[in-house]
Amino acid sequence: MEALVKGAQPSTVTVAAQTANNLAATAGDPDLAEADIAFGQPDPEQVIALPNLRWVQLTSAGYTRYDRPDLFAAVKARAAVLTNSSSVYNEPCAQHLLAFMLAVSRCLPESWAAQRLDYRWEYDRLRPQTRLLTGQNLALVGYGAIARRLIELLEPFHMNLVAFRRQPRGDELAPTYPIGDLLAHLAGVDHVVDILPATEATNGFFNDRIFSAFRPGCSFYNIGRGTTVDQPALLAALDSGHVGTAYIDVTDPEPLPTEHPLWSTPNCYITPHIGGGYQTEYTRLVEHFLKNLRRFDAGEPLQDTLS
Repeated sequence: MEALVKGAQPSTVTVAAQTANNLAATAGDPDLAEADIAFGQPDPEQVIALPNLRWVQLTSAGYTRYDRPDLFAAVKARAAVLTNSSSVYNEPCAQHLLAFMLAVSRCLPESWAAQRLDYRWEYDRLRPQTRLLTGQNLALVGYGAIARRLIELLEPFHMNLVAFRRQPRGDELAPTYPIGDLLAHLAGVDHVVDILPATEATNGFFNDRIFSAFRPGCSFYNIGRGTTVDQPALLAALDSGHVGTAYIDVTDPEPLPTEHPLWSTPNCYITPHIGGGYQTEYTRLVEHFLKNLRRFDAGEPLQDTLS
């Protein structure tokens, strides 16, 4: 907070009511009516209604609550700008996914389970199961800053990558197809990475139909949003073997209830929505905002612009 207040000078920083989670919905704040810039998770209705708001920077990469035609139209009508913090979270999320992939390929959970349970030396069973990422096939479902950074991190492993997004642009770092073509590619894939945002179109996207098209034993990873996965379908796919291993950082709901079967399903490994986290996360959020503030004051294009 000290860095924010100091770095924003000569602008005045007014602190609204804080929430513990920067993804949490917030109610309208009366102080926002006096602000030119909002940094955080402002009420979408206020973003639409307040003509004085010239720029809103979200403290998250996701922007589901703001992904509304009326909000984008209102922002555009007053020549304002909406940005997110994708460049703050692409690196940790990409590294988290790489850690997942290395864990499954090198049998890390099985080795640690043997250690915790009864100090078993599982050489004969586990050594033949370990794999190299080299030459394996991976499908990225959803393409943005996280997918782009993951592709860069995977370059030394010489994997065969393919990506899917709503509208390919031609500047992607891997062959990219419309998301409607996904089913035609799944039979030959060893790893499927879900980086889809939460929208009406992606709700329950990974369902029985999608999972049944997986190559048996395929590994599935989700660092997008929990709502993009039909969780009963995932449980059934893990049981049938169409999904050999699931590594998920997001669930629906969150926190995942203690009685939920995903906790105890074999070959399902859960991290508690920490994929985007790191020790200097909030410092980086402030640095990202201040860098954009300097651009804003200079009339230059802002980083991570959504509108």
